[in-house]
Amino acid sequence: MTAAVLSIGTELSRGELVNTNGPWIAAQLVTIGFEVFEHAIVDDDRPRIAAAIERFARNVSVIVCTGGLGPTTDDVTTEAVASVLGVKLRRDEASLENIRRRFEKLGRVMSESNAKQADFPEGAEILPNPIGTAPGFSVRIGRAIAFFLPGVPREMTRMLEEQVTPRIRPLAPSDTHQIRLKTFGLPESVVGEKLAGIEAAHEGVIIGYRAHFPEIEVKVLAKGASQTSAREACEKATAEVRARLGAVIYGEADDTFASVVGRTLRNRGVTLAIAESCTGGLVGSMLTREPGASDFLLLDAVTYANSAKARVLGVDEDVLRAHGAVSSEVAALMAEGARRASGSDVALSLTGVAGPTGGTEDKPVGTVYLGVTGAHGTEVKHRVFPGERLQIQTFAAYAGLQLLRTYVSA
Repeated sequence: MTAAVLSIGTELSRGELVNTNGPWIAAQLVTIGFEVFEHAIVDDDRPRIAAAIERFARNVSVIVCTGGLGPTTDDVTTEAVASVLGVKLRRDEASLENIRRRFEKLGRVMSESNAKQADFPEGAEILPNPIGTAPGFSVRIGRAIAFFLPGVPREMTRMLEEQVTPRIRPLAPSDTHQIRLKTFGLPESVVGEKLAGIEAAHEGVIIGYRAHFPEIEVKVLAKGASQTSAREACEKATAEVRARLGAVIYGEADDTFASVVGRTLRNRGVTLAIAESCTGGLVGSMLTREPGASDFLLLDAVTYANSAKARVLGVDEDVLRAHGAVSSEVAALMAEGARRASGSDVALSLTGVAGPTGGTEDKPVGTVYLGVTGAHGTEVKHRVFPGERLQIQTFAAYAGLQLLRTYVSA
């Protein structure tokens, strides 16, 4: 069963906004069991939107579109769909009342422009939006059933899960199974080399890769005569993938590296303090993006200046002068100072040269020292990361979390 994804918005076609909706929707459709035929982006132009929808409707069974359902003049998706169907727009009073009530809860008065969000093509099935003002809708176009959702990611994801997936799941063939593995620590080329030959050894299995810096996602997809046979083939191939990649795999599906590290700390009842310099709070930000960080995170001190390292963490100024802020000695003292100041079980430190300036022959841009301390003593790792400033900072944050996870798990 085939499907297509259409992302609508001039800001997307011009590259002014990164399209995260399309890839996410496509991944969900594949997980359900659909073969995604195409993913396209089109600007806010009625004829071009209509042409894209008509083309998809000739070739696939399910279409999922996002964007263009807002209140402004460039939101023309609904009008384009009506033109494809050759029907008029009709205002749905129940939807209009829901929009009005949402504005009232926010202490605002609904503007007339928002009323157009209650207009739908005649015969459309309305899809309620529980967290936004723009309802979605569904229509049959030729051989395809098409769903139109708002472009706001958090609204779209909830509506796809609650409104769309239950409607299309029965249409999906039950002959595929997919497992997604999340990895960190090896480049995509090396991951691919390590997994060479698995597809040939497992009939019906396809291995795909998705690079999302600095991670690599490995997707093991199997197709069989039934859901059961597909699952068995997928699990068998996945076991071989796990054996070949080992500790490089940190989680599955929607796991994040920070959530996995946080779960390790929480499950072991370990509290954490962090002392950051070159990463400027990135490690703490990654951890606190995930729910439940208050269970283990006591402190994240961004001690960028040497004076802060000395005053806040108690780093000896003589050590700073003798070895420099970017050194194994200072990384060790930063971690120990953070643990002492917070009373945590373990502490992590990061200090380095993120660039683009500040590097020397001995300590080039990308040099980072990572320190961790706890009941097992103090360890320091020296790394040199490639890339621009943000890449170096991201690499350092991940490497720090990796060091922490290894230390706590020992």
